Amino acid sequence: MTSRTTDPTPAALITGASSGIGATYADRLARRGHPLVLVARDAARLDALAARLRADTGVAIDVLPADLTNPASLAAVEARLRDDSRIGLLVNNAGAAAPAGFSDPDLAPQYRLVDLNVVALTRLAGAAAQGFLARGGGAIVNIGSVVAFAPEWLPGVYGATKAYVLTLSQALQSELGPRGLYVQAVLPAATRTEIWERSGRAVENLQGVMEVGEMVDAALKGFDRREAVTIPSLPDESQWDAFEATRRAMVPNFAQAHAAARYRD
Repeated sequence: MTSRTTDPTPAALITGASSGIGATYADRLARRGHPLVLVARDAARLDALAARLRADTGVAIDVLPADLTNPASLAAVEARLRDDSRIGLLVNNAGAAAPAGFSDPDLAPQYRLVDLNVVALTRLAGAAAQGFLARGGGAIVNIGSVVAFAPEWLPGVYGATKAYVLTLSQALQSELGPRGLYVQAVLPAATRTEIWERSGRAVENLQGVMEVGEMVDAALKGFDRREAVTIPSLPDESQWDAFEATRRAMVPNFAQAHAAARYRD
């Protein structure tokens, strides 16, 4: 196993790598010279992507088929992140949406979203953090969504899971940034991927759908700038700055011994 001291370009482990955002990250990072570990359920698509990228870029690519909602498969990917000293970048991209919300009689899809969008993402971030701290540095990219700010757009838990991705990323950056790790939350708006078809929605009915290559290229510019939060579709960066400033301004006011006057007779 090659150590990072002899190979200055760390390997990147990418989840949900068989299509869409994950496959595009694989293409872009391979062209930057990163060896890859590609993770997804569809082994055939992973193999085809790996073969193409090996031919195009010459980088080393491992394929690790895994269903991240399966505990044994998830544990195998966690172990790879902790133990493979080549890996210095995790792109925590695997995620899904569901076609309905809590008014639907079948709530199982909502629970599966939590397993993938929250539980698996958290466990992989934790495994990566442990490995990167032991190796002296690394980066975690967590793919969220602007629905974190607009939970009314979609029914069910999807927006809540993406709000979790944002706040987890901020907490990790606060905790681990001083120890040499970098954590980026990427919050795309509607992006042209297979997630829409899989969740029973027609992408043709949406407005302002960004092509996946443009989204990932913007996210990588944010990565290079070491942004804590990257929102590729937001035209006015000052809106995010104002949002974050307002949040921070509220924090000192939460520590009160008594309820606010408006709640007292």
